[in-house]
Amino acid sequence: MARSSGQRLLAHDRKLGVRFVAGADEAGRGSLAGPLVVAGVLLDYARLRGHCVRPLGALNDSKQVSFEDREALFEAVVGCASRISVRVVSSTQIDRAGLHRSNLAGLRAVLADLSPPAEACLVDGFRLGPTAPPHTALVDGDTRSAAIAAASIVAKVLRDRVMRRLDAVFPHYGFVSHVGYITPAHSDAVRAFGPSDLHRRSFDARCYAADAAA
Repeated sequence: MARSSGQRLLAHDRKLGVRFVAGADEAGRGSLAGPLVVAGVLLDYARLRGHCVRPLGALNDSKQVSFEDREALFEAVVGCASRISVRVVSSTQIDRAGLHRSNLAGLRAVLADLSPPAEACLVDGFRLGPTAPPHTALVDGDTRSAAIAAASIVAKVLRDRVMRRLDAVFPHYGFVSHVGYITPAHSDAVRAFGPSDLHRRSFDARCYAADAAA
């Protein structure tokens, strides 16, 4: 019988041969508006057996699952994780420090929250430098490691919830549908109303051209 996506991801982490595995990932890196949300998830592989691990059977990269499945997986991760750490980086902070530096700082922070007791720290793609806890950067880690995939689910769900709530504060931009990413409708709204306080002004977006000219 073929293994489920969650079983495959969990098997990867178990092969590390340690009890506590931490994974870190972010959501909103490519968004034009709204925060960057960075999450870290600590899994205890001594405890994740039998009925305790079954809720993670459908675990996968957050980009590979539907909205409804992400919400269900978020509840599963919250129920199965030993610890969860989250950092929210505002658009103002991103404009001030830069997206990449902000992202690395967030990843370092959430792993530091989890290590110890984490014996292995895994990050989706990025080397975080010597000030971070000892870690391994996995290319496409959210499709390989359960801990990273769990972090991707937490980051994505929390960020989307924030953006949908902010739609009521900034109703002209359609955040409830695109959660801050660039779409034709989002670009048209920025051209019509100008960028909001949530927009990342350091990004080189064509829809900012009219505002700059004005």
